[in-house]
Amino acid sequence: MISFRLLVIVVSGLILGSQRVLVAGTFARSSVVRSILDRSLAEDAKLTAPELIGKYRYPIEIHKVQTTDGYFLEVHRIPNSNGVPVLLMHGITDSSAGWVLSGPKKGFAYMLADSGYDVWIGNARGNRYSRRHRSLSPRLPMFWNFSFHEIGTYDLPATIDYIIQNTGYPKIHYIGFSQGTTSFWIMCSQAPEYCNKVIVMNALAPVAYLGNSKSPLIVALSRFINQLEVLATLAGIAEFSPTRELLAASGAIACNDKAVTQALCANSIFFIVGYNSEQLNMTNLPVLYGHVPAGASTKQLLHYGQYVKSGLFHHYDYGRIRNLAVYSQPTPPAYNLSRVTAPVALHYGLNDWLTVPKDVKRLASELPNVIAFRQIPHPRFTHGDFMFAIDADTLVYRDVVRIMREAEQKYPISQTKPL
Repeated sequence: MISFRLLVIVVSGLILGSQRVLVAGTFARSSVVRSILDRSLAEDAKLTAPELIGKYRYPIEIHKVQTTDGYFLEVHRIPNSNGVPVLLMHGITDSSAGWVLSGPKKGFAYMLADSGYDVWIGNARGNRYSRRHRSLSPRLPMFWNFSFHEIGTYDLPATIDYIIQNTGYPKIHYIGFSQGTTSFWIMCSQAPEYCNKVIVMNALAPVAYLGNSKSPLIVALSRFINQLEVLATLAGIAEFSPTRELLAASGAIACNDKAVTQALCANSIFFIVGYNSEQLNMTNLPVLYGHVPAGASTKQLLHYGQYVKSGLFHHYDYGRIRNLAVYSQPTPPAYNLSRVTAPVALHYGLNDWLTVPKDVKRLASELPNVIAFRQIPHPRFTHGDFMFAIDADTLVYRDVVRIMREAEQKYPISQTKPL
């Protein structure tokens, strides 16, 4: 009996001892992994979009596109000469980086590249990658005298033509998020021939009408949009671009997993676009704050504010007197959505505080060629979730790729010349 008890004690001691060693070893390994992850996140927050893509072993090309009104746009390409080209256009204050910040297997640009597409990621005028003009310096207010009207009128046509010229494909896929959809509607309404250069347009969180927006901050500011425009003009604030280095440093300190202020970083996002903590990758917040905002004009923000106030989809409203000079009428003309004849797939979220389902349904009713009207199958899916949700790959992107494949079968295309 004594020997049996001794055996039990010895065996128990060995088991407990081995468990302590195992726990200690696991803790040591997890600490090492955590340290490596922290360093990688800090690096990702500081890298440019091309550097980020290269870091994760994807090929990367940097292209320069000049618009007819003199802006130089930087387009980032994950090349595949055998793939159908697809153009990704970001939302307001974002950049090409937004499509890759979630990392390989999750970032949409990576998923498209893995699916065999020739991926082109656009940058609208005014963001950190497109701050050059043939004669204007970004230090001058005139450089910033643009809205998403000019992005749709000049930037998108120039970028699409450049891609077609350099790939030999007569048509491309287009995927826009938020402002990337607004500018597309404007492009087609102003130059409908560009609808014929698009296989299918997938619109993520599509924006045209904002009259029912529920974002507390946006709605509150829109009530004073005229006063804000006057103040911005008097103060000479033509550019909206908080210092990126300061934001990156602040994000690294205040938004990391160990920071007690991390919840504030998350709530600052939720307050604008809608609340969905389940889908926000909190660990990735320092990377997000290192790249967003990437720059925009004050006029872009004011233009959207006008939409919230008016409930309409129209050219920039300069006020009655200047409208008469610019448009020959006292009110800004509406964009003609019936001219957007390209096949369009609309993807919207139920908890999107910016572009709510009611406004998306109004948009759908005015577009002549809607081939898909898709509610994201998640009850709390928000505006920002289209870009950064943990499960965006399964909730959104897989269906977008499916729609693209189906469109290629329905509207077969091929290269018109060798690369």
